[in-house]
Amino acid sequence: MPLVTPLSADHDLETKALAEFFNETLGFCPNSVLTMQRRPAISKAFIHLNKAVMANEGKVTSALKRMIAWVSSNATGCRYCQAHAIRAAERYGAEQEQLDNIWEYRTHPAFNEAERAALDFSLAASQVPNAVDAEIQKRLHAHWTEGEIVEMLGVISLFGYLNRWNDSMGTTLEGDAIESGNQFLGKHGFEVGKHV
Repeated sequence: MPLVTPLSADHDLETKALAEFFNETLGFCPNSVLTMQRRPAISKAFIHLNKAVMANEGKVTSALKRMIAWVSSNATGCRYCQAHAIRAAERYGAEQEQLDNIWEYRTHPAFNEAERAALDFSLAASQVPNAVDAEIQKRLHAHWTEGEIVEMLGVISLFGYLNRWNDSMGTTLEGDAIESGNQFLGKHGFEVGKHV
């Protein structure tokens, strides 16, 4: 059972209008946003930040951003965010072979060196203590511009917030997200856990 019960999507009409963004990314409004709207300034600020972070400004694709989010969420253990990130990666055109082998991104041929550098950055930046070092920096700069690195860290930081929010709240995982989690992450033991 969640720590705080999500409110109806009609609770705050301004949040509801902004949350239409998630119909594209996930196919539904997340329960996390429905909980945040107990303080509408938080839900609205979150949605604006999410839209800014996920906008495409360079060659960091929408699919790669969602895979970066998945690696970050996997590092912190948030099942809610793992399922959302892998679902959004699928909806934004991640290659089937990448989705099926996301756990093996470091060695699987479906991932190129630029993607591996980005995903290793996500893993290192999501750890406590932070593990971003000179080697990660060197690999990032070999493949990505500084603006693109900022985009990636925006995703990692956004999901740092979401991982803390959803794991602490025990946010109930939506049915469609559970299906995506089972489909792409199930072979490695994905389970809903506290997010029932």
